[in-house]
Amino acid sequence: MNFLGKLSWSAIPFDQPIVMAATAMMVVGVVSVLGWVTLKGYLPYLWREWLTSVDHKRIGVMYIVLALLMLLRGFTDAIMMRSQQALAAGGAQGYLPPEHFDQIFSAHGTIMIFFMAMPFVIGLMNFVVPLQLGVRDMAFPTLNSVALWLTASGILLVNVSLAVGEFAKTGWVAYPPLSELQFSPGVGVDYYLWALQISGVGTLMTGINFVTTILKTRAPGMGYTRMPVFCWTALASNLLMVAAFPVLTATLAMLLLDRYLGFHFFSVDAGGNPMMYVNLFWVWGHPEVYILILPAFGIFSEVIATFSGKPLFGYRSMVAATMAICVLSFLVWLHHFFTMGASAEVNGFFGVMTMIIAVPTGVKIFNWLFTMYGGRVRFTVPVLWSLGFMVTFVIGGMTGVLMAVPPADFQLHNSLFLVAHFHNVIIGGVVFGVMAGYTYWFPKAFGFTLDERWGKASFWCWLIGFYLAFMPLYVLGLMGMTRRMQHYDVLSWQPWLLLAAVGTVVILAGIVCTIVQLVVSIRNREQLRDVTGDPWNGRTLEWATASPPPAWNFAVLPRVAERDTYWSRKQRAHATPDQPQEYEPIETPKNSATGFVNAFFAVVIGFALIWHIWWMVGLGLLGAFATLLVFAFRNEEEVEIPAEQIAQFEQSHQAEVAR
Repeated sequence: MNFLGKLSWSAIPFDQPIVMAATAMMVVGVVSVLGWVTLKGYLPYLWREWLTSVDHKRIGVMYIVLALLMLLRGFTDAIMMRSQQALAAGGAQGYLPPEHFDQIFSAHGTIMIFFMAMPFVIGLMNFVVPLQLGVRDMAFPTLNSVALWLTASGILLVNVSLAVGEFAKTGWVAYPPLSELQFSPGVGVDYYLWALQISGVGTLMTGINFVTTILKTRAPGMGYTRMPVFCWTALASNLLMVAAFPVLTATLAMLLLDRYLGFHFFSVDAGGNPMMYVNLFWVWGHPEVYILILPAFGIFSEVIATFSGKPLFGYRSMVAATMAICVLSFLVWLHHFFTMGASAEVNGFFGVMTMIIAVPTGVKIFNWLFTMYGGRVRFTVPVLWSLGFMVTFVIGGMTGVLMAVPPADFQLHNSLFLVAHFHNVIIGGVVFGVMAGYTYWFPKAFGFTLDERWGKASFWCWLIGFYLAFMPLYVLGLMGMTRRMQHYDVLSWQPWLLLAAVGTVVILAGIVCTIVQLVVSIRNREQLRDVTGDPWNGRTLEWATASPPPAWNFAVLPRVAERDTYWSRKQRAHATPDQPQEYEPIETPKNSATGFVNAFFAVVIGFALIWHIWWMVGLGLLGAFATLLVFAFRNEEEVEIPAEQIAQFEQSHQAEVAR
């Protein structure tokens, strides 16, 4: 028996120069950052204030940092795919061999959905929701930290596959029988499965934490109909997480049993049924689309109301539409595979339900437009992202309703038309949404606004680049080009693919503008400083605190008597000046290394399971159990912040605002 299981020197792809160059760049980047942090003496600060923090605000920021890094990683794959397809026409073979191209499109989808979009959305919810609810932290602060670091563990495993072994060649959905051991004997599918299982547990923890926080820990007087719309969309999204992610976990567990123990859940023989995997995957997969898009809808609601200077039009209909989408999202999954051979009645039912779920989304679009109508709209960067979303998402929605018609879907299924539609709603909805939220709440997190000029440049590059990159794919889909083609012989497709490649370069310019915007904003932070805590003249409670907010969020928990309570309080401020406050000591959760240490053991366990290093699996499980045991028997759970410190902070903040 090999001491290192299946692991050997042959697992490192020395014969693939592109892979080795990418690995070297990744290693050099990580080592350089770690070396710089160590030499500057920042390591103790990072460990004390960030890596072991259970503060929801810092956890939210770390989620967003992970998401931005994975955006760069996933977009690198996108550039390679688009350039390969632009070149590989007729006799030309391009520069990526088929087995490498397969890994690239599989990694691109997996990273962008699970490790870019999900962390970005969760990060924004983590930072904002407790502040909007007027509370001091999440219901389970340490669980929040554990969830973050389990997500980071999944990210690390996916990136390790670049250097050690391979990644899945199955696409991001990993359909059997291709993902079964018979047809994918390597470790690529195992990397995919264990990375998603580990991060999926973290996501489920996040869902439970948010549902509990929103339902049970709101500020005094904040009934459900006084919650900001972003909190409603966060609640709907996390209810979907709690309901849908166990389905994904169970489905991937069955595939793992097929691969590791010779079970036959999804195999082509011994009574297995590959189509059952497809059903179960999309029972999770379509709610996942709404897990991502509903918080983005909440962001647009906050941004449009704030920058229109008006309350959101149709608050109750917006909430009703959100919860309707939450329920209906579980009744449309079969539209992902109308071609599976179901009866006309079954296909017809799911086609009609897909059209019906578009109605609540249409309600939201009209509510946002009516909010802007008659308002004094300020065309800031977050508003531009919101307007770009409305136009782009409506186009994506219309193509979705087209594919909800089963006979049309039979023609378009598995074509580039589907790829264009999917990116139309994910980029136009989720990416535009999180970028609006990132710009909108950045000054709350760091105390200074982002540079407007570079922000607008980024928006226009993303918007123009999107249309250049994906509108040609609609045309190619109608011309008959299927997705995931490493090479093609129809030369009339090439001009459209060249245009799509140009669009990818324009989007890359948008990403570069975002990086430059951050650098320029940090350099000019004194000129961009916001001392008020309310740079946009906001309406909700997060703007009632200092920027960045203190560890305790609110010196005195706010009392909520109406919707948009902070806006109302500002309107009354001149008539009734604030009375001097009596402060009391506040207890905040003590930092914990549990999440970070458990993430280390999660990576060890995942890596060992992938390579069948069973003794390492045992050691990892033992380490994780010991970590949880130490946490369970901790002596101190909270730290008390004295009233004098709170009073001093509040007085200095008020003095700074009055200056």
